[in-house]
Amino acid sequence: MSNQQNFYVIDTSSLIDLNIRYPIDVFPSLWRKVEELINRGYLISHKEVLKEICNQDDLLKKWALKQKNFFKEITLKQAKIVKEILKKYPSLAKPKNEGGAADPFVIALAVEIGETGAQQELFSTIRKRLIVTQEKLRGNKVKIPFVCKDYNIDCIDIVEMYRIEGWKF
Repeated sequence: MSNQQNFYVIDTSSLIDLNIRYPIDVFPSLWRKVEELINRGYLISHKEVLKEICNQDDLLKKWALKQKNFFKEITLKQAKIVKEILKKYPSLAKPKNEGGAADPFVIALAVEIGETGAQQELFSTIRKRLIVTQEKLRGNKVKIPFVCKDYNIDCIDIVEMYRIEGWKF
């Protein structure tokens, strides 16, 4: 059996969907599995996602604020990647009235994890890096899955993460 594990970077849409479809008070065993992945360091998100959650959902916000080491700060490398992404895909940056702007940061976090060098050694146990989002690839619509094609990053939804992890409830 391999020591490698999939590594997930989760978007706001999947966390909100998780909370709506599987509320923590009704599905505590599912949320424990999610927290286990977080605690093992295989499920992360970006601070920009936390900002979006804090603007939308009180129950999810309460849970999210308790998750230490889950929401990652922006690095200089990520800032550079976000700039590249937005130069190529300016419509990925949503105007303030359309909600947050976490999408390019989620992608940049996944890109940074996959790059070679010292960072790669830290993540040598990664089998595959995946972005977990409820967004779907729809033609040339600039959403996370469309941009991820350029960076050779697969996108899955939250239920597909459960399947990959072999979770049964």
